[in-house]
Amino acid sequence: MFSIRADGKRVKSVGNMYTIASYFMIDRSDACNATTVRLPYQPIHEYVIEARKKGVQLSYMAVVIAGMLRTMCTHPFLNRFIANKKVYARNEVAIGMVVLRNGENAEESMGKMKFKLTDTIFDVNDKINEFVSNNRHNDANETDKIMKTLTKIPGLLNIGTTIIRFADKHGLLPKAIIDASPFHCSFVITNLASIRTNHIFHHVYNFGTCGGIYAIGNLEDVPKMKNGEIILERQMPIGIMCDERIGDGHSYARAFATLQKYMKNPALLESPPDEIIVDFDFEGLK
Repeated sequence: MFSIRADGKRVKSVGNMYTIASYFMIDRSDACNATTVRLPYQPIHEYVIEARKKGVQLSYMAVVIAGMLRTMCTHPFLNRFIANKKVYARNEVAIGMVVLRNGENAEESMGKMKFKLTDTIFDVNDKINEFVSNNRHNDANETDKIMKTLTKIPGLLNIGTTIIRFADKHGLLPKAIIDASPFHCSFVITNLASIRTNHIFHHVYNFGTCGGIYAIGNLEDVPKMKNGEIILERQMPIGIMCDERIGDGHSYARAFATLQKYMKNPALLESPPDEIIVDFDFEGLK
């Protein structure tokens, strides 16, 4: 079936391994690897505290997301996805996140934020604050409205999701639904430390195009050898589930090493990136 996806463009310059991988690992859950990346807490903490002294209410989440965004600049595979056994490059940078609404019987609301690869840490912080404020105080976002519609009419949920899955597989899903869907994103991130929970390896969604799920957990004191002595270093663990069909172990290892570099010195994120590598020019580039 001929299709032109509204959310990405085919990447044909991939190796044979990536070309055939999705034929053996059809569902995203078949192709997911789990790993824990532990970020250095002290430099992040000191940077956030210093920013707040200057009047910038920077969040720890903003530092991590800004670091991931900057990592994506030189590791474009992080913004690819598999659809109908084909490799695509996403034409935007979108990150899904869950927000707990205000109120005594607060419910979770899931949506996604859109960024540009040229965003600085301050741009990222502003967009996160706006996203959280809008979703925490509003009754419903576009995702909530679609879910409410699907569950309101008896039988519509089963029929509707079947049609949506078929349309998504064949590149026929309308852009309006893709824009509202938190499952069509570069990755999903959740901060479990905010509810005093350890990091987990969150399940992936076979529906949509999500390339990975990152779950930040409670801080850990990890033994480390320094100057011949064992010390405890406070670290921020992230449980990661990632799609092996868009990147091999070596590619992910290099990407996470790049993320570590920015977390050790978050000030590098204050200015736009020096280098941006993309599969093609798209809206989220400038």
